[in-house]
Amino acid sequence: MTKIKLNRNILILHLTILIWGFTGILGSLISVSALHLVWYRVAIASIALLIYFLVTKQSIVVSRRQFFQFFMVGAVVGLHWVLFFYSIKVSTVSVTLVTLSSVTLFTAILEPIVNNKRIARLDIVVGLVIIIGIYTIFSFETHYLVGLLAGLGCAFCASIFSIANARMVKKSSPTLITFYEMLGACFWISIFMLFTGDFNAEMRLGQQDLIFLLLLGVVCTAVAYVMGVAVMKELSAFTVALTTNLEPVYGILLAMLIFGQKETMSGGFYVGACIVLGAVFTYPYVKTKLENRQKDLVIRKLH
Repeated sequence: MTKIKLNRNILILHLTILIWGFTGILGSLISVSALHLVWYRVAIASIALLIYFLVTKQSIVVSRRQFFQFFMVGAVVGLHWVLFFYSIKVSTVSVTLVTLSSVTLFTAILEPIVNNKRIARLDIVVGLVIIIGIYTIFSFETHYLVGLLAGLGCAFCASIFSIANARMVKKSSPTLITFYEMLGACFWISIFMLFTGDFNAEMRLGQQDLIFLLLLGVVCTAVAYVMGVAVMKELSAFTVALTTNLEPVYGILLAMLIFGQKETMSGGFYVGACIVLGAVFTYPYVKTKLENRQKDLVIRKLH
């Protein structure tokens, strides 16, 4: 890959992550409830991805087993987003994004269990540091307890569907997986809303809400995903993982820029946030270093 192409792909990756960070801003600006917001988002994203398939003339045929798997994971994706936007609405964008960073902790615990492997010592250490960071935030921001708990639930769901997607992507197209997961999320949320009577007048959208939802569903979900997938084919997994950790940073900076005083937190929050984000940023770098060291030891033994 030429240096120009590499730099272009890195720039596209940063733009994609900046767009993902902007989802929290839109969630705060849209006036409907978290449940209605997510229903609109997944419905719009499903339609946008279907249009993408039609324009690119790609087949959307999958096996029954794949369809069932994608739809079930879609339920977890839907719950993840409901908890994400609910956390934003009862706390702040900053609290939600920092708490969401605990997905690293949940993945470090759940992935070895799912793959029947031992939990690495580094994962345990990083997990403990993240717990300390989140506890520090809670100690200073106790009035955001519900938002913190919803953010942790959101991170737990993100870990589950990330692990599931890592398995499914080996046998199917990432774009196809996303399309059916969006449909699945829309289906399960619709079923829930039918039983709870949430298809009601509260779903009505003002002009501003409609514009923000279209941005959220098309640009921040469908377009950003297609951009992300295209870049991931060219860049290393390490580069993508390390850069993706900038999402809460971009999101918090955007929130402070747009909402100002509302997003100003206590000094304790920023200490806790630095602990969490520091652990998340350092994790992939240290893990890669240790893996490379182990490979070198194996090669030396062979020689």
